[in-house]
Amino acid sequence: MNRDELDRALLQAHEDKDSVELVRLYTLAGDQAEAAGNIDAACFYLTHAFVFALEAGLPEAKELNRRLAERGRAHPLEL
Repeated sequence: MNRDELDRALLQAHEDKDSVELVRLYTLAGDQAEAAGNIDAACFYLTHAFVFALEAGLPEAKELNRRLAERGRAHPLEL
């Protein structure tokens, strides 16, 4: 998914209040930023994914917390 498609999909997921899709898309954006070597952007997107996963009670929250903690952007939590 290219950046424009991802941005449009994120806006639609926000409009739809679709937490599952928001977690998926923000994680994808984080993965893409990380692959491009932009760790600050990756952590920004992964933090959003983490917050939406926590709010929705999704199991992805555990892995997102691990990734953020690994980068020094969160404290490891017991989820």
